[in-house]
Amino acid sequence: MTRLAVGLSLVLLLVTPLFAQSDPQAVTYAMQAMSALTGANPIMDATLIGTSTRTVGSDQGSGPTTLYAKGQFASRIDMNLSSGNRSEIRNSVPSPQGEWIGSDGTPTQYASHNCYTDPAWFFPALSSLASANNPNEILSYVGLETLNGSSVQHIRSVWSGQPLSTMDFYLDATTLLPMEIDFNAHPDDNMAANVSLQILFSSYQNMGGALIPYHVQELLSGTVLLDFTASSAALNTGLSDSLFAIQ
Repeated sequence: MTRLAVGLSLVLLLVTPLFAQSDPQAVTYAMQAMSALTGANPIMDATLIGTSTRTVGSDQGSGPTTLYAKGQFASRIDMNLSSGNRSEIRNSVPSPQGEWIGSDGTPTQYASHNCYTDPAWFFPALSSLASANNPNEILSYVGLETLNGSSVQHIRSVWSGQPLSTMDFYLDATTLLPMEIDFNAHPDDNMAANVSLQILFSSYQNMGGALIPYHVQELLSGTVLLDFTASSAALNTGLSDSLFAIQ
């Protein structure tokens, strides 16, 4: 291959992602999902109050839990478990970051490569589905599939060409409500190693036209890590930015 040909190939590799566009079918499904989730009403923040069970190996704890989400950029989970308290905070402003805090109150930073997916992974109305028309997000239509015996529309989201941001959304083929979101986590010292995470949604309840999943499960490599059931929810209460501050 000539030097000129090599140069042109490199230019194409660099330029092509800049012109990548979302699949119109994927955009349509994302917008329809958001309409089903929100009832066409804006949601700025959400608070879900309930109980959860968290299982890590042989260590299991249960107790009161509150999930907070503000916009698409901040989330917080506070768990008062029998095995000890734990808080998890994500904040993408000004850059993707996060931390968890144990019973001793000491914050531990998440590796930055684990902070590129949606902070509010537990609340689909504030997920990447809400950014269908953002030119920095590429939505692709994967196809009609069967998930746990149900027909689903499968769409994929990637932000700014960053593979670490990849998320797969499985929407009920009839209601277009999210049934599952899949993405990868990674060891702190190896962003190239994938550990699968699955978020399962069920028991949707209507609140002023918005549909909120009252049962959320987080599975790590196929094993339930967090099982949360809400007893109440509140929307647009004006949650303070300080709630999501990273120490």
